[in-house]
Amino acid sequence: MGSVWGVLDGQIVAGRMPGYATAVRVGERVAVRAAGRVALGPGSPRMAEDTLFRIASISKPMAGALTLSLVADGVLALDDPVERWLPEAACPRVLAGRDAPLDRTTAAVRPVTVRHLLAGTSGWGVTAHDSPLRREMSARGVHPGPVPPGLTPDEFAARLTGVPLAFQPGEGWAYDSGIDLLGVVLARAAGKPLPDLLAGRITGPLGMADTAFWAADPARLATSYFPTPDGLALLDPPDGAFAAPPSFAKLSGGLVSTVHDVLRFYTAMADGGAPVLSPAQVAELTADALTDAQRRDAEPFVGPGASWALGTGVDLTGALPWMAPGRWGWTGGTGTTAYVDPARDTVSVLLTQRAMTGPRDGFDEFWTAVANAA
Repeated sequence: MGSVWGVLDGQIVAGRMPGYATAVRVGERVAVRAAGRVALGPGSPRMAEDTLFRIASISKPMAGALTLSLVADGVLALDDPVERWLPEAACPRVLAGRDAPLDRTTAAVRPVTVRHLLAGTSGWGVTAHDSPLRREMSARGVHPGPVPPGLTPDEFAARLTGVPLAFQPGEGWAYDSGIDLLGVVLARAAGKPLPDLLAGRITGPLGMADTAFWAADPARLATSYFPTPDGLALLDPPDGAFAAPPSFAKLSGGLVSTVHDVLRFYTAMADGGAPVLSPAQVAELTADALTDAQRRDAEPFVGPGASWALGTGVDLTGALPWMAPGRWGWTGGTGTTAYVDPARDTVSVLLTQRAMTGPRDGFDEFWTAVANAA
């Protein structure tokens, strides 16, 4: 794995990021490495394999696995209308057009379902361009961001469902917010707080002791930064937004974890899903869930030759050198990425504390090196 480590070490030397933790499994061989420091400055502690990171959106496949686990036990079904547990979503309005004023709406022609929320096709979420709807989400405090909103689950659900849908349910694609709303639905359907639900069905069975919606030991949490023209600026310190239980457990990207824990989840899915899912459920989790029209909406986020499944990106073609049909996983805005590549028999995780500036910012060199090392 020397070439992989060389790429990442070079980014530390170049000042792109203070440090990283990464794990790559090729076949049955696993290599793990942590390098650099947990914060800027020569006196800060060195990065360790048990350093905690805000893993952001690479938790989305965990949301998919949690949902399918509940489906298997009959708690809910993918095609259930969410209004059964979310009366706030019973009569949504739909914008007359993506850029229409918020008062130009029509009635939804079908209910929003659990599947819609997980697949990004509900109409609630972020689109690739600015619009009155996107500005209204920001004003209401429900636009996606790197830290959880200071709202309760009920407040979040009321505020998000109070804005119109960007499109008729099932007829477009929008990012992120549907999975946060799904977290409210799952908790209500199961009758348990979302952190307890995730611990009982995902992190507990997989032995992911360091994964939660907050850092049990903030001293192990890496400082988070955002790139600016003048260098890295502080985004969130160890004693910041993730140092205590949040008022809203953000299912789409609110988890703290370590490289070993993230590897455990993705490896379990790569090996058939046990003890969380069956192989058939893993196949459902990672199968393309979009139509051609929906895929065009998603392309600014998922990139060329890729699509979206039930909470995860999935490659359809080898459009880029490191891609392969069936390769699945995702990236996180705080500087994280994790993918399973069945064609190359690899499972790879990279955690950094440098936030991304956009969907295409960050990991091309790493994934090229991983593909070459397989």
